[in-house]
Amino acid sequence: MTIPQEIDTPELMIDVDILDRNIERMASAVRARGLSLRPHAKTHKIPQIAVRQIAAGASGLTVATIGEAEVFAAAGVGDLFIAYPLWMSPQKAERLRRLSQTARIAVGVDSVEGATALGSGLGGAAGSTSVLVEVDSGHHRSGVHPEAVAPVAEAAARAGLEVAGVFTFPGHSYAPGMPVEAARQEQQALNRASEVLAAAGFDITCRSGGSTPTAMLTGNSAATEVRPGVYVFGDAQQLELGRCAAEDIALTVAATVVSHHATPADGPARFIIDAGSKVLGSDRPAWASGFGRLMDHPDARITALSEHHATVEWPDPGTAPAIGHRLRVIPNHVCLAMNLVDDVAVVSGGALVDRWVVAARGKNK
Repeated sequence: MTIPQEIDTPELMIDVDILDRNIERMASAVRARGLSLRPHAKTHKIPQIAVRQIAAGASGLTVATIGEAEVFAAAGVGDLFIAYPLWMSPQKAERLRRLSQTARIAVGVDSVEGATALGSGLGGAAGSTSVLVEVDSGHHRSGVHPEAVAPVAEAAARAGLEVAGVFTFPGHSYAPGMPVEAARQEQQALNRASEVLAAAGFDITCRSGGSTPTAMLTGNSAATEVRPGVYVFGDAQQLELGRCAAEDIALTVAATVVSHHATPADGPARFIIDAGSKVLGSDRPAWASGFGRLMDHPDARITALSEHHATVEWPDPGTAPAIGHRLRVIPNHVCLAMNLVDDVAVVSGGALVDRWVVAARGKNK
């Protein structure tokens, strides 16, 4: 795909044809596995994409914050899961009460203290809010051990909240060779947590799992729904993990070559493009080959980032692009890139067809 002339650089571009294909493919695959799809909207933060996901069969959306939930509820999404162990301040409690009047809201909990504070803060609205107990399935971030879910659920029930189930995030799947093992651990954790809650008298209706690397590996013997997010766009991490192909990448950053280094006689060419960390984000896992990838040049590497500079190593000095040449960059972690811009260019068939506001950008609380 060529970069439309109307686009100035650096700018995020979404190929809407690939986006729609990715949305439909995930929806069909999840449906065929007998699971519900609840995509994580923190990846895109755009109502127009949420509408497409719901139309393709998603049961609702996952979000990370009340602010994100407010944006998507205002856009008409009626079923939202805040997959985060919120700590209830008076301000958050008031906003959550208002939200529960316009949408079905579920919230993650992973402590007795958090569940108690959530119910207390919501007061009379507690009965209209459900919770899912978060389980640690190996990522070792938030979440309790599967054997420790009952006290959290019991605290939530005492606080007047409906305990709907359990959830986990197999985030350790974002590493080479890990998706299959992370999916196995996810299944084990969800099953055991459900058994413990059932033994404690809870009727569990939801067992929620699935990151983008594991969504296609999650089995319905453990989960009832999955919550992938990055699949709508793909990114350089997913590409290097083998969880998507280059033709599945729906979001790239249009960038321009702005400077050349002197090229050593026995080394690769090096040049600078105008998409730095303030556009690409600075995330780079230890196993990643660089700070992003060039879409049409898989052998090139982004070896360094500054705020407005990216250093590219080009393997063949004789074919290095000239100053002024425009390139497409795949961000390492697309969720970060989306949170750095106010709007995105929407492209179809190589033509600019629309611009979408990143409505949930910066909604971090």
